[in-house]
Formats: sequence, structure tokens, C-alpha cells
Amino acid sequence: MNSPKDPPTLSATQLHRHREASTLDANALELFARVVAAGSFSRAARQLGLTRAAVSRRVAAMEQLSGQTLLARTTRSLGLTEAGRALAARAQVVLEAATAARMALRKEGDSLQGRLRITSMRAFGYSVLLPLLAEFGRTHPGVAMELMFTERRVDLVREGVDVAFRITRKPPEDCVAQPVLRYRIGAYSSTPTPLASPQALQLWPLLMLEGGAQIWPLQWHSRSSPARETVELQPHISADSLEALVALARMGQGVVLAPDFCVQEDLAAGRLHNVLPDWHLPIAEGDCVQALTLPVHTAGANARALVHLVAQRLAQPQG
Repeated sequence: MNSPKDPPTLSATQLHRHREASTLDANALELFARVVAAGSFSRAARQLGLTRAAVSRRVAAMEQLSGQTLLARTTRSLGLTEAGRALAARAQVVLEAATAARMALRKEGDSLQGRLRITSMRAFGYSVLLPLLAEFGRTHPGVAMELMFTERRVDLVREGVDVAFRITRKPPEDCVAQPVLRYRIGAYSSTPTPLASPQALQLWPLLMLEGGAQIWPLQWHSRSSPARETVELQPHISADSLEALVALARMGQGVVLAPDFCVQEDLAAGRLHNVLPDWHLPIAEGDCVQALTLPVHTAGANARALVHLVAQRLAQPQG
């Protein structure tokens, strides 16, 4: 006589997804309301601190459970079906109630506690992030911060990091990426006279990051036209520290190629000048600093609060 087979054992991930597909609770309704308000999975994912794939999967689970299509998807936008409009009205009520409850709790006690481990590129860390960390520390004195300024790509999970500030076009798939600052790389010198074109850089001693003695073909882009100029440049002084190179430029030792966020104070004080104001140098990693955190169910309130502060303070349009 055959014995009945034991039911298959589900992994933690499979169990979580099974629960998502078998419940239509307040969390699911709140998520649906946020997707509708955001108008896209990507924007809703950033607001919720989730990956786009996780948001899309949860909406698909709601559709499977209800047996109806809720969202009409196109390549550029999301639209509500008739069933989706009916559900959206109920979901909005849930969202408003949840928001009111959170605000009431926040008024009763808004003190963050615990540890917050942060990593950043050195140049961004010293030039931009430190004042914002000081503000965060004054607002949340109960949070103990650990700072790690390095150019090395840090594994958030393996190294126990809560927030990483990085320049990247392709953030890790298991991280939530929040753009916080757009920037441009320019040419800066203590001499105020502008150069005629990027070709003129060949006549100046150049201060470049980790350039060694190698000649680098760099393609410069005009800000005001489609013009491009490729110039072969060799550094006069190279270093692994942008702060050191900017300091040497202040001392009149040459032209430093650096992101604009590294030289804002020097430009404002007249210590440095943009000698190629109509040109910038794109790099493969992109033109945006991003804050990387783990998904919201893993990332803590401290990490979310810091990213919110940094994004808010750096929201002003960049030149």
C-alpha cells in the first residue's frame, strides 16, 4: 500500500510569494493605491523602497487573485481598467487611513535609534555628504553613524552597510537606487582665463585622477551644441585623491579634471575657475550619484531617513 506523499517544502522566498498571491490585505491595497498615484512601477518602487520587479509581481498577484486585469500596461504608462478603477477607490481609502495612522505615531515619537553604516566615494563624501551627515546627526542624536569613504565597490549585505553613495549606471539588482545628485566633470584652474577649446588642454599641466604616465583619449561634449572634441591628454600629476588634486589646482599647479560638486566652494570664493565653461567630460559610469539601499523590508528606518534628507537637500537643479 502506497503511503501518501509529503507536501513539497517551500523555501522562504517561495512562501513569501505564495502569501502575496493568496491575500488581498491592507498592505496590498496600499501598494496598489501608490502604484496608481505614481503612474509607473518604477516611481512607485522608489517611493516604497522596493525593486520594480517586486512591485510588478505584487500587482500581478492581485490580478491573479481577483481574476481580473487591474492595470492596462503600455511601454510608457499605466492605465486603470474598469475593475482597476473600482479597486483603486477602495485602495485610496486604505492608503489615507494608513498615512494618518503613521503621522499620529510619528507625532508621538520621532526619535530614531541604533546604528547607521554609510559608505561613499571619498570626493562626494568630503565635498557634499559630510555637512548633510552633520545635519542628520543633529536631528537624530540617537543614531550612531559609521562612515567608510572608499572607491571600492562595497557589498551592502556582506559588509553590513546600510547606505552606499555611488556613481553608477547599473546599480545591483538587489538594491534600491535613489538618484540624489547630477553632476558634470569640467576643467578647473586658479587662472581665470578661459581656454579656446578642449584642445588647448594639451598646453597645460594636467592634474588627473589615477592617470599614471598613460596618454588618455578623452571625448569632450559641448553643453550648447552637438559638438564633440577628442583630445589625447597626459597627466602632469596623477593621484588617487581628488581632494589632493583640487588642492594642487588651488596652488596654481595646473588644471584639474573633476566633478563640479568637488569645486563648488572654490568656484564661489574665486579660488578656482572653470576654464572650459561650455564643455564637459562624460564618463562611462554616468552623470548621477545614487543612494543604494537594500529593499524596504531589509533596510531600516535610519537608512530611509538619511536618503530622504540627502535627496531633499540636493534636489536643487544642478548647473
